Amino acid sequence: MFRPSLKAAFTVAARARCGSCRRGGESSIADGEAARGPRLSRRFLAIGGAHVDRRARTFGKAIAGASNPGRWISEAGGAALNVASTLSLLGNHVRLVAPRGGDAEGELVAAAASGVGIEDCPVTYLDRATATYTAILDSDGSLAIAVADMAIYDVFGPRQVERRGLREAIASADLVVVDANLPVSTLAAIARRCKGLSIPIAAIGVSPAKVVRFAECAENLAVAFMNEAEAAALCGGKAAEPGQWPALLTDRGLGAGVVTRGGEPAVLFEGTRRWMLPGLADISIVDVTGAGDAFAAATLDMLSRGLPLAEAARFGVAAATLTLAQPTAVWHGLDRAALEAMAARVSAPLEL
Repeated sequence: MFRPSLKAAFTVAARARCGSCRRGGESSIADGEAARGPRLSRRFLAIGGAHVDRRARTFGKAIAGASNPGRWISEAGGAALNVASTLSLLGNHVRLVAPRGGDAEGELVAAAASGVGIEDCPVTYLDRATATYTAILDSDGSLAIAVADMAIYDVFGPRQVERRGLREAIASADLVVVDANLPVSTLAAIARRCKGLSIPIAAIGVSPAKVVRFAECAENLAVAFMNEAEAAALCGGKAAEPGQWPALLTDRGLGAGVVTRGGEPAVLFEGTRRWMLPGLADISIVDVTGAGDAFAAATLDMLSRGLPLAEAARFGVAAATLTLAQPTAVWHGLDRAALEAMAARVSAPLEL
């Protein structure tokens, strides 16, 4: 199966804009862009998870079956929202389409999206509750256990993809990003529409339980981001050694991807080429939440600017490193200067 290179797929011609959503009080996309003048950034559309993250962090080592002293933090999160936020902070025009309920949690998500300049296009179900993610973190910031209450995403079916608003949002995007919170049939429908319009689509794994939802549409994805546990779930087993992930994922239909491995070098592949990309040593880890999403967002940002995957992923490592040092899933102080400064410290990838 022929696949264009990521550079060719991501460097696309400008497309007409259409539709209407909200972005910092703008009445329509056309009105807002007329005021901003010529476009200097890519247009991204993120579809998927935007919910409320509630995280508790223990003051000491977590002890199962016991009360652990610690503190709570509650903020808007979700892979699609986190990726969209980082892309917007880096100066891109970003739309977000995400299911949510008609409740206070939904308003929290809306406020967070507006706060970073995202053009928020919610699909609101008044009789449903906005999704929530509740996590318990150890004192070192690592995840001990989490519970995801995300039933609302299951009602976001493939018929939504046929609605005019979402059709137009996809057609006017340079790149579509989806996460595995959405149902299998919905992801497949989005991927088919993007393929028909020659719009590259990127995928975010989210969790081992959900990443398998990409199996049906893997051949239509331009690039996928996942950690090793998610890669193992998608492939049906672990790689004997990290360098085998590209072959295993290619067998599942992916043409390009990134497998992050915590503090170990990430594995990158595109076609028959593959690399190992080390992270930075002795980094500060406050909270691991959102680091993978930051990695994906910054990599996609640089892919859209014409960099090859191996080079673009250095900026992904930089964004993840900056995010790990924050107590929040998105570092709101992020800008291009901070990203470039950190990326300059990241070693070049080693081709295998």
